[in-house]
Amino acid sequence: MDLILWRHAEAQEHPGGEQGEQGDALDLARRLTPRGEKQAARMAAWLDRQLPEGTRIWSSPAVRTEQTAQAVQALGRKYRVSEALSPGATPAALLELVQWPGGRSPVLVVGHQPTLGQVVAQLLGMQAADCSVKKGAVWWLRQRERAGVPQTVIVTVQTPELL
Repeated sequence: MDLILWRHAEAQEHPGGEQGEQGDALDLARRLTPRGEKQAARMAAWLDRQLPEGTRIWSSPAVRTEQTAQAVQALGRKYRVSEALSPGATPAALLELVQWPGGRSPVLVVGHQPTLGQVVAQLLGMQAADCSVKKGAVWWLRQRERAGVPQTVIVTVQTPELL
């Protein structure tokens, strides 16, 4: 199974600044910046060339993640929204939604930090705080078996700046 984790592109700062709450109404309404819109479009074009047919796409309900996901929708791919991917979601909720590791089709998740980094860390056997996913970046992970032992491998890590 392939799991592709895409952190939303650059977004406006929380109107409450440092005092703003992750996942509150103001946070959920934050939009992409013009730079973020360009990042999302660049990454979406790259993903469109790479994603296998039948890839399921999920997005957090936050405006900035939906805007990021809409960049792939503009290329003819549909996505679905899940509360299980909201800011502050747990890695367990994300992995349950995508049916990791037993799902049959590849899944692309558009979500948030720290959840995406925590998922990467968990699947690669790292400490949760050891992995941060850059805004607009994609981490592509694959579950496979070698000699009867399940393994998670990194297929690629891509940032919009490198495209």
